Amino acid sequence: MTALHRAHVLTVPFENLDVALGRQVPLDLKSLQGKLVGRRRGGYCYEQNSLFAAVLERIGFPVAGRGARNRSRGGALTPITHALLVVTVEGEPWLADVGFGWQGPLEPVPLRDGARVEQGGWTFGIGFEDEGIHVLRSLRPEGWADLYAFAPQSLYPGDFTVMNHYSSSHPLSRFLGQVVAQQPGADVRRALVRETLSTVRTDGVAEERTVSVSDLIAVLEADFGIELDAGERAGLERLHPAGS
Repeated sequence: MTALHRAHVLTVPFENLDVALGRQVPLDLKSLQGKLVGRRRGGYCYEQNSLFAAVLERIGFPVAGRGARNRSRGGALTPITHALLVVTVEGEPWLADVGFGWQGPLEPVPLRDGARVEQGGWTFGIGFEDEGIHVLRSLRPEGWADLYAFAPQSLYPGDFTVMNHYSSSHPLSRFLGQVVAQQPGADVRRALVRETLSTVRTDGVAEERTVSVSDLIAVLEADFGIELDAGERAGLERLHPAGS
Protein backbone atom coordinates (compact mmCIF):
# COMPACT_ATOMS: atom_id res chain seq x y z
CA MET A 1 0.00 0.00 0.00
CA THR A 2 2.85 2.40 0.79
CA ALA A 3 4.26 2.23 -2.74
CA LEU A 4 0.81 2.68 -4.30
CA HIS A 5 0.04 5.67 -2.09
CA ARG A 6 3.33 7.39 -2.88
CA ALA A 7 3.02 6.70 -6.61
CA HIS A 8 -0.51 8.13 -6.70
CA VAL A 9 0.39 11.29 -4.77
CA LEU A 10 3.45 12.01 -6.90
CA THR A 11 1.59 11.37 -10.17
CA VAL A 12 -1.98 12.65 -9.84
CA PRO A 13 -2.29 16.36 -8.98
CA PHE A 14 -4.87 17.89 -6.68
CA GLU A 15 -7.03 20.31 -8.69
CA ASN A 16 -10.51 21.84 -8.77
CA LEU A 17 -10.66 22.82 -12.44
CA ASP A 18 -14.02 21.23 -13.23
CA VAL A 19 -15.56 23.01 -10.25
CA ALA A 20 -13.96 26.29 -11.31
CA LEU A 21 -15.40 25.81 -14.80
CA GLY A 22 -18.90 25.18 -13.42
CA ARG A 23 -19.01 21.50 -14.31
CA GLN A 24 -20.48 18.57 -12.43
CA VAL A 25 -18.02 16.36 -10.52
CA PRO A 26 -19.15 12.71 -10.85
CA LEU A 27 -17.74 10.17 -8.38
CA ASP A 28 -18.57 6.92 -10.17
CA LEU A 29 -15.55 4.75 -10.86
CA LYS A 30 -15.80 4.88 -14.66
CA SER A 31 -15.78 8.69 -14.64
CA LEU A 32 -12.90 8.83 -12.17
CA GLN A 33 -10.78 6.44 -14.19
CA GLY A 34 -11.49 8.34 -17.39
CA LYS A 35 -10.54 11.68 -15.88
CA LEU A 36 -7.64 10.94 -13.52
CA VAL A 37 -6.07 8.10 -15.50
CA GLY A 38 -7.26 8.27 -19.09
CA ARG A 39 -7.09 12.06 -19.50
CA ARG A 40 -4.22 12.75 -17.09
CA ARG A 41 -6.22 15.28 -15.16
CA GLY A 42 -6.35 15.56 -11.39
CA GLY A 43 -9.10 16.01 -8.87
CA TYR A 44 -9.89 16.92 -5.31
CA CYS A 45 -10.29 14.69 -2.26
CA TYR A 46 -13.60 12.98 -3.09
CA GLU A 47 -12.37 12.01 -6.53
CA GLN A 48 -8.85 10.98 -5.58
CA ASN A 49 -9.67 9.03 -2.45
CA SER A 50 -12.70 7.35 -4.05
CA LEU A 51 -10.49 6.05 -6.86
CA PHE A 52 -7.71 5.04 -4.47
CA ALA A 53 -10.19 3.22 -2.23
CA ALA A 54 -11.43 1.21 -5.22
CA VAL A 55 -7.85 0.20 -6.05
CA LEU A 56 -7.11 -0.89 -2.48
CA GLU A 57 -10.38 -2.81 -2.18
CA ARG A 58 -9.68 -4.59 -5.47
CA ILE A 59 -6.32 -5.73 -4.05
CA GLY A 60 -7.98 -6.92 -0.86
CA PHE A 61 -7.43 -4.22 1.77
CA PRO A 62 -10.35 -3.32 4.08
CA VAL A 63 -11.05 0.39 3.54
CA ALA A 64 -13.31 2.84 5.40
CA GLY A 65 -14.08 6.46 4.58
CA ARG A 66 -13.78 9.32 7.05
CA GLY A 67 -14.77 12.99 7.05
CA ALA A 68 -12.47 15.67 8.47
CA ARG A 69 -12.47 19.31 9.49
CA ASN A 70 -9.64 21.24 7.86
CA ARG A 71 -7.42 22.94 10.43
CA SER A 72 -4.70 24.14 8.05
CA ARG A 73 -6.21 27.58 7.51
CA GLY A 74 -6.26 28.91 11.08
CA GLY A 75 -8.37 28.43 14.18
CA ALA A 76 -11.85 28.78 12.67
CA LEU A 77 -14.23 25.84 13.19
CA THR A 78 -14.75 24.58 9.64
CA PRO A 79 -17.44 22.15 8.44
CA ILE A 80 -16.57 18.55 7.70
CA THR A 81 -15.68 18.75 4.04
CA HIS A 82 -12.49 16.69 3.62
CA ALA A 83 -12.66 13.01 2.70
CA LEU A 84 -9.91 10.56 3.67
CA LEU A 85 -9.46 6.83 4.16
CA VAL A 86 -8.60 4.44 6.97
CA VAL A 87 -7.07 1.18 5.71
CA THR A 88 -6.55 -1.93 7.80
CA VAL A 89 -3.19 -3.63 7.25
CA GLU A 90 -2.46 -6.81 9.22
CA GLY A 91 -5.06 -5.81 11.78
CA GLU A 92 -3.76 -2.28 12.29
CA PRO A 93 -5.42 0.95 11.06
CA TRP A 94 -3.51 3.35 8.80
CA LEU A 95 -4.50 6.79 7.59
CA ALA A 96 -4.36 6.92 3.79
CA ASP A 97 -5.01 10.21 2.04
CA VAL A 98 -4.03 10.94 -1.56
CA GLY A 99 -6.33 13.96 -1.78
CA PHE A 100 -5.19 16.66 0.64
CA GLY A 101 -3.09 18.61 -1.83
CA TRP A 102 0.36 19.98 -1.22
CA GLN A 103 0.26 19.59 2.56
CA GLY A 104 -0.77 15.94 2.61
CA PRO A 105 1.36 12.89 3.40
CA LEU A 106 3.32 11.09 0.72
CA GLU A 107 2.67 7.72 2.34
CA PRO A 108 0.18 6.19 4.79
CA VAL A 109 0.50 7.15 8.47
CA PRO A 110 -0.11 4.67 11.31
CA LEU A 111 -3.31 5.66 13.08
CA ARG A 112 -2.17 5.51 16.70
CA ASP A 113 -1.76 8.23 19.30
CA GLY A 114 1.74 9.75 19.24
CA ALA A 115 2.73 8.16 15.93
CA ARG A 116 5.45 10.08 14.08
CA VAL A 117 6.75 9.22 10.62
CA GLU A 118 9.37 10.82 8.41
CA GLN A 119 8.71 10.69 4.69
CA GLY A 120 11.84 12.00 3.07
CA GLY A 121 12.23 15.51 4.42
CA TRP A 122 8.59 15.74 5.58
CA THR A 123 7.37 14.64 9.01
CA PHE A 124 3.80 13.77 9.99
CA GLY A 125 2.23 12.77 13.28
CA ILE A 126 -1.04 11.58 14.79
CA GLY A 127 -2.65 12.88 17.97
CA PHE A 128 -5.83 11.83 19.76
CA GLU A 129 -8.18 14.35 21.37
CA ASP A 130 -11.36 14.21 23.44
CA GLU A 131 -14.41 12.39 22.02
CA GLY A 132 -12.14 10.06 20.07
CA ILE A 133 -11.02 12.74 17.60
CA HIS A 134 -7.93 11.91 15.56
CA VAL A 135 -5.65 14.69 14.29
CA LEU A 136 -3.14 14.59 11.44
CA ARG A 137 -0.23 16.96 12.07
CA SER A 138 2.75 18.17 10.10
CA LEU A 139 6.10 19.22 11.57
CA ARG A 140 7.18 22.67 10.41
CA PRO A 141 10.32 24.67 11.26
CA GLU A 142 8.24 26.51 13.88
CA GLY A 143 6.77 23.30 15.35
CA TRP A 144 3.78 21.00 14.89
CA ALA A 145 0.77 22.26 12.93
CA ASP A 146 -2.63 20.55 12.72
CA LEU A 147 -3.76 19.67 9.21
CA TYR A 148 -7.19 18.19 9.94
CA ALA A 149 -9.24 16.39 12.58
CA PHE A 150 -11.71 13.52 12.17
CA ALA A 151 -13.87 11.19 14.21
CA PRO A 152 -13.68 7.37 13.98
CA GLN A 153 -17.00 7.17 12.16
CA SER A 154 -17.23 5.39 8.82
CA LEU A 155 -18.54 7.34 5.84
CA TYR A 156 -19.95 5.82 2.68
CA PRO A 157 -20.18 6.83 -1.00
CA GLY A 158 -23.47 8.66 -0.36
CA ASP A 159 -21.76 10.76 2.31
CA PHE A 160 -18.99 11.66 -0.11
CA THR A 161 -21.68 12.64 -2.63
CA VAL A 162 -23.24 15.10 -0.16
CA MET A 163 -19.83 16.59 0.74
CA ASN A 164 -18.94 16.81 -2.93
CA HIS A 165 -22.15 18.71 -3.64
CA TYR A 166 -21.32 21.31 -0.99
CA SER A 167 -17.72 21.75 -2.15
CA SER A 168 -18.65 21.99 -5.83
CA SER A 169 -21.67 24.30 -5.57
CA HIS A 170 -22.14 26.08 -2.23
CA PRO A 171 -21.38 29.83 -2.35
CA LEU A 172 -19.04 29.49 0.65
CA SER A 173 -16.92 26.77 -0.96
CA ARG A 174 -13.35 27.93 -1.54
CA PHE A 175 -13.25 25.89 -4.74
CA LEU A 176 -15.73 28.06 -6.65
CA GLY A 177 -14.60 30.79 -9.00
CA GLN A 178 -10.86 30.30 -8.76
CA VAL A 179 -8.17 27.99 -10.05
CA VAL A 180 -6.59 25.64 -7.49
CA ALA A 181 -3.84 23.15 -8.35
CA GLN A 182 -1.53 21.55 -5.80
CA GLN A 183 0.94 18.71 -5.52
CA PRO A 184 3.20 17.43 -2.78
CA GLY A 185 6.62 16.23 -3.87
CA ALA A 186 9.59 14.38 -2.48
CA ASP A 187 11.69 17.57 -2.46
CA VAL A 188 9.35 20.48 -3.17
CA ARG A 189 5.63 21.09 -2.75
CA ARG A 190 3.67 23.40 -5.05
CA ALA A 191 0.33 25.18 -4.82
CA LEU A 192 -1.36 27.46 -7.34
CA VAL A 193 -4.33 29.42 -6.01
CA ARG A 194 -5.77 32.03 -8.36
CA GLU A 195 -2.65 33.76 -9.71
CA THR A 196 -0.21 32.92 -6.89
CA LEU A 197 2.20 29.98 -7.23
CA SER A 198 3.72 28.96 -3.89
CA THR A 199 6.53 26.48 -3.30
CA VAL A 200 8.02 25.09 -0.11
CA ARG A 201 11.06 22.84 0.22
CA THR A 202 12.08 20.29 2.81
CA ASP A 203 14.35 22.83 4.54
CA GLY A 204 11.37 25.16 5.06
CA VAL A 205 12.37 27.68 2.40
CA ALA A 206 9.19 29.06 0.80
CA GLU A 207 8.73 31.20 -2.29
CA GLU A 208 5.82 32.87 -4.08
CA ARG A 209 5.41 34.34 -7.53
CA THR A 210 2.55 35.74 -9.54
CA VAL A 211 1.48 33.75 -12.60
CA SER A 212 0.28 35.89 -15.48
CA VAL A 213 -2.75 34.96 -17.54
CA SER A 214 -0.46 34.17 -20.47
CA ASP A 215 1.55 31.74 -18.33
CA LEU A 216 -1.37 30.07 -16.52
CA ILE A 217 -1.87 27.12 -18.86
CA ALA A 218 1.87 26.47 -19.15
CA VAL A 219 2.17 26.34 -15.36
CA LEU A 220 -0.77 23.93 -15.04
CA GLU A 221 0.65 21.66 -17.70
CA ALA A 222 4.38 21.85 -16.88
CA ASP A 223 4.37 22.19 -13.08
CA PHE A 224 1.36 19.98 -12.33
CA GLY A 225 1.17 17.65 -15.33
CA ILE A 226 -2.45 18.55 -16.10
CA GLU A 227 -3.59 17.98 -19.67
CA LEU A 228 -6.24 20.44 -20.89
CA ASP A 229 -8.28 20.76 -24.05
CA ALA A 230 -8.81 24.03 -25.91
CA GLY A 231 -12.12 24.82 -24.23
CA GLU A 232 -10.69 24.24 -20.76
CA ARG A 233 -7.69 26.45 -21.49
CA ALA A 234 -9.90 29.30 -22.62
CA GLY A 235 -12.27 28.95 -19.68
CA LEU A 236 -9.47 28.90 -17.10
CA GLU A 237 -7.79 31.93 -18.63
CA ARG A 238 -11.07 33.82 -18.23
CA LEU A 239 -11.04 32.93 -14.51
CA HIS A 240 -7.63 34.49 -14.02
CA PRO A 241 -7.93 37.87 -12.21
CA ALA A 242 -6.31 39.54 -15.22
CA GLY A 243 -8.44 37.66 -17.74
CA SER A 244 -11.93 38.44 -16.49
